[in-house]
Amino acid sequence: MEIGKLNSLEVLKEVEFGIYLDGGDQIEILMPKRYVPKNTSPGQRLDAFVYRDSEDRLIATTETPKVMVGQCAYLKVKAVDRVGAFLDWGLPKDLLVPYNQQSVPMEAGYSYVVYAYLDPKTERIAGSSKLNHFLEESGDGFRVGQQVNLMIVSRSDLGYKAVINGSHLGLIFHSEATKPLKFGQLLAGYIKQVRKEDKRIDLALDPERALTRKDLNKQILEYLKVNDGVSTITDKSPPDQILQQFGVSKGNYKKALGTLYKDKKILIEKDKVTLVK
Repeated sequence: MEIGKLNSLEVLKEVEFGIYLDGGDQIEILMPKRYVPKNTSPGQRLDAFVYRDSEDRLIATTETPKVMVGQCAYLKVKAVDRVGAFLDWGLPKDLLVPYNQQSVPMEAGYSYVVYAYLDPKTERIAGSSKLNHFLEESGDGFRVGQQVNLMIVSRSDLGYKAVINGSHLGLIFHSEATKPLKFGQLLAGYIKQVRKEDKRIDLALDPERALTRKDLNKQILEYLKVNDGVSTITDKSPPDQILQQFGVSKGNYKKALGTLYKDKKILIEKDKVTLVK
């Protein structure tokens, strides 16, 4: 059983005010009656989200919150008091973002991108807008031109910070913001570069801007190497196939093939491209 996530738990017994689920290690977790599906009986398994209520008891619910532990979401502040900000995450007990986890002071009525985490001391679920404390900023493992999922987080003099695939942080420079962006917005983007000096990730919203011609040439050669020196993606291939694999238009792909052919690095045939060894 994991607090802050969905769990498949066995029903142990029914009581007047709900049911008890098996949390393992002799832990019984109450699911209040209002969340119990009809015709539920002992021995069945239910998918349940587990968290601590206002009295610190473990509670299970069949409702799905807007964010779970290990995820980011754009949530609205319902109230602010002496301990922090309370955000609407879809459950009766609001999600607390303590003051020391706020990158900027939060205000009631405004929304912020937060990361949900489990406090190791209290086992309570909390939120943080200090995303760099939880998400990776090094671009190791990404390749130039790779398509990724983005969530817009904040804006600075340089550009927009975005969450990448729910696990990393990157930057969209103002010059790359080819369309209006809003905080919390979800959209597709592309890895433009991983900076050599600090491994930080620069992003692009347009696949054509994500790859320079030199980058594309390198990507094609790497693709050939991992495919035993042969590719069936030629200058005659459908544009959609080229876009899916390399993130560029057919025209740019043909230009890159032409450059590699002139440099005697590949052979271009009717149905395949071959790496010159």
